[in-house]
Amino acid sequence: MSLVELIAEADERGLAATGLACLDRCVPLLGGDDEVLRPLWASLVEGREWEERLTKARAELGAADAEPTAAEDEDEACGLARRMLDAVPAQPSAGALREWADACSVAALQIHRLLDAADDGPGPVSARREGRTEGMSPLVAAELRRQVTVLELVAGHGAGGLRRALDVSTEGRRVLRAVVSRRARGRA
Repeated sequence: MSLVELIAEADERGLAATGLACLDRCVPLLGGDDEVLRPLWASLVEGREWEERLTKARAELGAADAEPTAAEDEDEACGLARRMLDAVPAQPSAGALREWADACSVAALQIHRLLDAADDGPGPVSARREGRTEGMSPLVAAELRRQVTVLELVAGHGAGGLRRALDVSTEGRRVLRAVVSRRARGRA
C-alpha cells in the first residue's frame, strides 16, 4: 500500500502520529532538543492536553530558532520544518489532522531530498508517496520507509504502537541531525 493510501485510511491517532513523527524528525532544523515534542507524543497516548502541550512546544522551538545557514538548501529545509510546526492543528480533528499529516509527509520528504548529497532523480516527492520509488536517493528512501512504518505501527497496534513509532522517529531525527552536522562541517 502506498503512503498516500495509508494516510487516507489512517484514523485520528495515526494521522496525529505521522504528522508529529515527520515534525519530530525535522526538529534539528528548528534548533530544538530531542525532548521538545515528547509531551505531544504523551498527549497521543493520554488523549488530553494537546493544545496546551502544543503551545509550550511552539514557544520552546520559537525561542530556539536555528542559526542562519550559509546553504540555500538548508534555509529552504528550515522553512519547511517551520511551516510544519506552524500548521499543527490546535484542535486535533480528523479533517485538520489529515490535511496536516499529508502536508508534513510531503515537507519531510522534500527536506530529506534537499539535504541528501545523492541525487533523488527526476519528479516530485509526491511520486515517491504514490509508490514510484525507482532511482530514489538513500536519505529520501529511509524517510519514506519511516513514514510508512509509523502509520503501520499505529494502525496495527493503536496506542500501543506509539512507543515504537516514537523510536522510529527518534532514529530518523538522529540521522537528520548527523546530515545537518556533516553539511556544516563541510562548509567550515
